[in-house]
Parts: sequence; C-alpha cells; structure tokens
Amino acid sequence: MGGSPTLGSSHRSFFTFDIWSKHYGNLGQYIAGMSSLLSGYPVAEKTFDEMVGPEGVRELYGELAKGFDEQGADEVRQRAGYLASRYLDTGVTFDFSGQEEPFPVDIVPRIIDVAQWGHIESGLKQRVRVLEHFLADVYGPGKIFDDGVMPRALVTTSAHFVRAISGQTPVNGVRIHVAGIDCIRDGQGVWRILEDNVRIPSGVSYVLTNRQATAAALPEVMGRYGVRRVDDYPARLRAALVKAAPAGVPDPNIVVLTPGVHNSAYFEHTLLARTMGVPLVEGRDLVARHGTVYLRTTDGLQRVDVIYRRVDDDFLDPVQFRTDSVLGCAGLLSAQANGNVTIANSIGNGVADDKLVYSYVPDMIRYYLHEDPILPNVRTWRLEEPEHLAEVVDRLDELVVKPVDGSGGKGIVIGPQCSRREIDAVRTKVLESPRGWIAQPLVQLSTVPTMADGVLRPRHVDLRPFVVNDGEDMWVLPGGLTRVALKEGQFIVNSSQGGGSKDTWVLNADAWGNEPVPAESHEERAPGQPEVSHSDEAPDEAEHQQQQQQQQQQVRTEVGAP
Repeated sequence: MGGSPTLGSSHRSFFTFDIWSKHYGNLGQYIAGMSSLLSGYPVAEKTFDEMVGPEGVRELYGELAKGFDEQGADEVRQRAGYLASRYLDTGVTFDFSGQEEPFPVDIVPRIIDVAQWGHIESGLKQRVRVLEHFLADVYGPGKIFDDGVMPRALVTTSAHFVRAISGQTPVNGVRIHVAGIDCIRDGQGVWRILEDNVRIPSGVSYVLTNRQATAAALPEVMGRYGVRRVDDYPARLRAALVKAAPAGVPDPNIVVLTPGVHNSAYFEHTLLARTMGVPLVEGRDLVARHGTVYLRTTDGLQRVDVIYRRVDDDFLDPVQFRTDSVLGCAGLLSAQANGNVTIANSIGNGVADDKLVYSYVPDMIRYYLHEDPILPNVRTWRLEEPEHLAEVVDRLDELVVKPVDGSGGKGIVIGPQCSRREIDAVRTKVLESPRGWIAQPLVQLSTVPTMADGVLRPRHVDLRPFVVNDGEDMWVLPGGLTRVALKEGQFIVNSSQGGGSKDTWVLNADAWGNEPVPAESHEERAPGQPEVSHSDEAPDEAEHQQQQQQQQQQVRTEVGAP
C-alpha cells in the first residue's frame, strides 16, 4: 500500500487508512481512516491480525483490499447480505440450540500463501502418519508402553479405547481415512496444532459450499488470485474408500452411514453421498448375515464393501456397544473382523482424539518417525500428574481447563472470564477426577477482519484442514474450514457456540508474496509461558452424541420399539 491518506481522502476508500501513532501504547495500535467499514479498526498488541499489520494491509491481502476499495462500502455490505440469504435459501444449515440455522459465512476470505501452506501441509501429513503408527501400536504390540514413552493406563482408561478391535489389522493398513486437524496461529503468528480429530471429523461440506458462495459474491476479486480448487474433495475421498475395500473387490459398493435426518450434520452426509455418487443409508437399511454386510434394496440384498460411517462407535453395533442402539447394525464388527467389510474411519480411533493423549504426540513423532514436530503443539498440563495438578489448581483463574473427551466447546472453563464461585466449582471437579481434565493457558488467537453490524472488526479464527489418506499417499484439501468467533472477544469458534466461517483461499503461486514462516520461540515453549486456543469440534459435532441419543429414541418410536 502507498502512503496514508489524509482526512480529505475520498469517503469511497475502503482499505486505505491512517495509522494513528498517538494511540500506540499498552492497549495496542489503532488503525483508522476514512472508510466507514474499517474506521477505528483495532489491532491488539499481542494479537496477530492476518490481514492488517502495523503498517497497514499486508501484501498478501493487497488485491482483496483493492477490489473492495473499487466496489465501495455499500456494495460490500450488499454482497455480505447476499451470502447470508444464499445459505438461508439453499438450506446450508447446522443445528444451533435445537433449531436449524443457516451457517454464517463472512464476506472477507482468509488467504494463505504458498510458503505458509507448504509448512502446514507437511505438518499435517506428519501428524496423520504418526497417529496411524500410534493406533496400530496401541491395538497391537503396545511397544510405546513397553519403551516407557507413554503409560499404558493413559490409553486403557480413555473413554474411546475399544478393546474389542485389539489385534485387528485394516485391509490396507489405514485406520484414519479422513482426519480433521485443528490448527491455530498464536500471538506471534506461529502455526500450532490444537487438536486431533480422527474419529468422525465434520465440516468439509461447509468448505465446499463456502467456496461456491464466495466465488459468486466476489468473482472479480477471486479472479485476481490463483486460488486452489476444493471441489475435487469428494472424488479424492471416494478414491481412498475404494482402496480401503476388502481384498479381491476391485469395484466396491460404498455407502455413507448416517444417524438420520435429525442429526446436526445431516446436510453434510447428504452432500457427500450425492457428490461421491454412493447411497446414503441408515442403520435399518443394513443387515449383517454370516459375517457379511448387505444393503436392503427393492431388488433384494446387495453386498456392502465399505461403510463411510458418520455414526459414533457407541451406536454402531448393538452386539458390541450399546445394546439398545438402532442407529447402527448388529454384526458390523464381526463382519469387519472377518475381512468382509471396511469401516471408515476405523472403530477405536477416538483414543487418538483424547486431549491427554494429544499432549504426547510430539513424543510420538520422535519415537515412531525419528523426526521433530513440524507443527508444534500448544502447552498442556496433564492433571493426572501430581506436580501439574498442584500448579493448575493454584492458577485456575489464569488458565483454561478442558475435559479430555469434550467437544464443541462444551465443558471448557476459561479462568480469566470466571467468577470465584465458578473457579471453586471447577477446582472441585478437577480434584475429583484429574484424569478427566487438561489445562492450557489462554492465548490470543489470530484475527481476520469480519463483518459485524455493517463494519469490519477483528474476530478470532482457527482452521480445520482435512487430510485424505488412501494408504499410499496423503492429500490435504487446500485450505480447509476457517471458523470464526462472531462475538467480540470470544475465543470459542464452534458453530454450536454461535460461530461462523470464512472461505479459505490457498494460493497456487508466489505472485502475491510469501510471509516468513514464524518459528516457535523458546519463550513460547517454556513451562511458564505456554499458549493455546479454545476451539474444539467442527460445526455440529458439539451436540453430536446427544443428538444421536435423541435420534435413537426417534427411530425407536418410528419402528414401534418400546
């Protein structure tokens, strides 16, 4: 950008603005100008804003700024309104507090250059590789326990450890066919992994629909960037599922298993089934006979070879899990053990999602891969360790405490925002069950300008990229789902907590310049100065299990069960 405009500059200017140095101080730098949309835009001193730096708009966002400036504030507001109405009209929804709501998508995209994306992509592939090693080990020989890298009890006490699949080996060695790894940028702009999601990661449907909507709303601006495509995700996923089929099945019959229409992610289930060209089925559409799974059709029973399931483990097979479940199909685990069907993602993967297990992943990388982590974790206190517990209970008013098996922002306690009574209550819970909790410090997540009441204001964001693993190679969907906390000062970005999303533009070429990839500083890794963010699950996973229980009751009523 050029020099700062004077107060006499055109009111049509959108992203050209003055830097008022007189406002620089402990409260941060304030950026202001003639734009009605960005006037008084604050960039906090300890927060990394991905679009606006101390000197103005970052080079990466220059063409976006130019395009918005040419359109003018009123036109940008109208296009933002178009995005909101498009999702309402086309039924792109999620479940929020028991009601179907359009999923908010913001007008300002998030842009990631080639260098940043290459760094993220390498780190994600490393992460999935090591989690595959870990799952094969804990359901196999357990060498990581014998070598003292991790205590065996940590895994066996996890709510998501499934002893019934111990000793089973997937057909092509893949347990994680799709991973959704949550990433954040901290106050120094360092990319970090916040959480691993290798059970039933959701949210990819919003990546696809966000791209369609944003391309329609900002065709001129998108045309100035070489943005990588995202619409080949369904084909990539289908190809990975084909390779996961049982031996000797070159043209497998694949189905998407959904809990049903009352599930919050049902829109995604239908979209993926349709775009992959495979049937969308419920548990009552399947039957297992003599170790083989079949789909009931009008032409009789049709063998099923691969099940891309969107049903939690507990509801998947009433023979092995909840005996009252009608969301799954009795005999699925037996059919998988016989090698006649592949369930993707694999049963039992949830042990790798445990937030306490997460704290050991850097050690796993060094142990299994003999490498250093490409993307660092955030600092985590393991409350089952007495010295960590003692420190945390004395600092609850400074820290963030999370249940190890929580999702969607549920159960998170942000100490600096709590009353004394709330702090005392969480202290009691933590002391009663230390294994059930971890602690992390509060971090200022990076921000991106977001439309709020007709003006742009910084809002905290995270990123969920999706990794597809076919056993021979891994493919990372360029960009992934950027989730944004729509309320000022809020850190939890989940749709179940009122969050929204942005289209994520990963660039094809270096035309717009690359930011240097920030390295993890020693200060950030020091025990006294860890950092973390507070997003948990993807859109709609917040109430996923509760909704499956409700769905279970609904189905029982429909089929006349007592």
